Amino acid sequence: MRSVAVVGTGLIGTSIALALRGRGIVPHLLDADPEAARLAAGLGAGVVGAPRVPVDLAVLAVPPQHIATVLREQQLRGLAQDFTDVSSVKVRPQREAAELGCDLARFVGGHPMAGRERSGPLAARGDLFHDRPWVLTPAEGTGERAVERARSLAELCGARPVVMETARHDRAVALVSHAPHLVASLLAARLLNGEESHLELAGQGLRDATRIAAGDAGLWTDILSSNAAAVAEVLTEVALELNAAVAALRDLAVAPPAHGPTGRAHLNDVLARGVRGRALIQGRTDLSLSGAAAVP
Repeated sequence: MRSVAVVGTGLIGTSIALALRGRGIVPHLLDADPEAARLAAGLGAGVVGAPRVPVDLAVLAVPPQHIATVLREQQLRGLAQDFTDVSSVKVRPQREAAELGCDLARFVGGHPMAGRERSGPLAARGDLFHDRPWVLTPAEGTGERAVERARSLAELCGARPVVMETARHDRAVALVSHAPHLVASLLAARLLNGEESHLELAGQGLRDATRIAAGDAGLWTDILSSNAAAVAEVLTEVALELNAAVAALRDLAVAPPAHGPTGRAHLNDVLARGVRGRALIQGRTDLSLSGAAAVP
């Protein structure tokens, strides 16, 4: 792969462009906001503007709700021979692209599992994807050339390509990214009701638990809306367990000592299962997106 265009010069698009520059490829940078593209170019991410001839691969670094329309637009203008994206949702954009009549033989879904709480080109890093999973979700009719170019993109950025089916991808990110983000946001929102003297006691544990809640609210509304069913399924299970934990705590608050062991046993079970669940991802590349707040 010798030539690339990046459509969308936010955190992820600019980070991809910087990584490619480090491998000798000078990307063409396009953005609905010309100033964002110029800022990315000023960081050394590439050159502003469309190429004179189609590039090998165009990377669509835009939010999920815009993937299909941008893909259609850029295919019609002949921007690239093949296309991929970096959206954290796969089923809905691919369905919408098919409905718009996009050429899906030249498109393979992609999702680099990396990000930061900060957004925009100034937050970009050329090493953002180093040793991170980069999910590829080719459809049944996706051409082999498109898949190989998307795989090459991931490897050039230092990532580890992982092929998954679209629906399986969306269920996975609902569990490891989307639902955790919403839970972190709900927890962080409770701090709005805290007294100043209470907030002064906040330590690293609370900061760790709410770190990803710092992400862009508009972007995350789009992400959660685009993967609503899968996220709702995860949160339904969380809500059931949370309600049971609340009931155990209320019983402990009012029950006589003879009834206490039942509530204590339930809480201990919840905490012990949390320890075991956390251990499952210890030592692995962080599939929680490590600051996914800025991932499209």
